[in-house]
Parts: sequence; C-alpha cells; structure tokens
Amino acid sequence: MSTPTSLDPQSSRPLKKSRSAHSSTPTAILSTQIQKLMSNPSQQIPLPPPTSSSFSKKILPPPPEIVTNVQGSSAGAGSGEFHVYKAARRREYERLRQMDEEVKEETERQKFERERKEREEKDAEKTRKNREKREKKMKAKMKGKQGGGKKEEERGKEEEEKKVEEKGEEIQKGEEGKSEVPSAPPVPIAEGQGLVICEDD
Repeated sequence: MSTPTSLDPQSSRPLKKSRSAHSSTPTAILSTQIQKLMSNPSQQIPLPPPTSSSFSKKILPPPPEIVTNVQGSSAGAGSGEFHVYKAARRREYERLRQMDEEVKEETERQKFERERKEREEKDAEKTRKNREKREKKMKAKMKGKQGGGKKEEERGKEEEEKKVEEKGEEIQKGEEGKSEVPSAPPVPIAEGQGLVICEDD
C-alpha cells in the first residue's frame, strides 16, 4: 500500500494549506491581507501615483515639424489609414485641450492676484484710517491733559497769591494793632568799657 508524499516522514515537501469555504469570503480575504501587512510593520508600502489630472499632468511631446504621413483626399486609402488619422486627431485635440487649460489657469491666477492686491490695498487703507483716528484721539487726550495741567498750575498760582495777600493783610492789621497797644518803655543804653548795648539786641 502506497502512502501519499505529503504524509511520508522522509519527505521535505511543505504541506498544502487546506482550502475551506471561509477563505473565499471578502472578510477572510481582507483578514489575510491585513495579516500579511502586519507581519512586517517596518516594511514600506509602495503607493501608486495619483491618477487625477490635477495632481499629475501628462506632458505631451511637441507637435512634429515635418509630418511624414500626409494624408490626401485621394480614394483608395487602406484600412490602416483610419487609425493613423484617429491617433493624429487625438494627439492634436489633447494638445489644444492642454493649451486651453493653461490659458484658463493663467487667467484664474491673474484674477486671484488682482483680487488679492485689491484686498490688501483696501485693508491697508482701512488700517491707515484707523491709525489716524487713534492718533487724533491720543493728541486730543494729550492736549486735554496739558490744558488741565495748565489750569491746575494757574489755580495753584492764584491760591498762592491769595495766601500772600491774606498774610500781607494780617501783617498790616497786626502793625495797626501794635500801634494802638502801648509799647514798652525804651531800655536805657548802658555805656561801659568798650561795651555797647542797643535796644534791638
């Protein structure tokens, strides 16, 4: 009786994975893909380049200066000429479309730049006006403070003058009162050996 190769202990052939009914489901396929990705996390995953026309522009070669396959209007052209014509037309349409896109992008860029410049000028004008208003207010405030300071100084001077006048009047009144009050008798001047005493002393 023969044994299968996979069951033979002397065989180094790897065992086949059994295909179950669950391995063909989308969940099983996704889980196997995730397990394969997570088996080596340090490995970089190559991403395909973006296919959108906005990210990658197809650079077309310039149109040929000398056209070798010039097609005339004569009858009897072969069946292959139609495909040559279609390819040439497709290339020309693509070139014209790209030129139109470039013109459109340029006009949009110019429009954006113009609008941005207008916005910046408008903002600068508004800022300038606000700055002038602030400066006016500050000047008016400073003038008010200086004017108030002058008034206070004038008031202080007037008060000092009034005080001086009041003191002068008090002194005059005191002198008048003193004249009415009898003064003390004069002190006789003593004469001695080189010693002179005056009333004021």
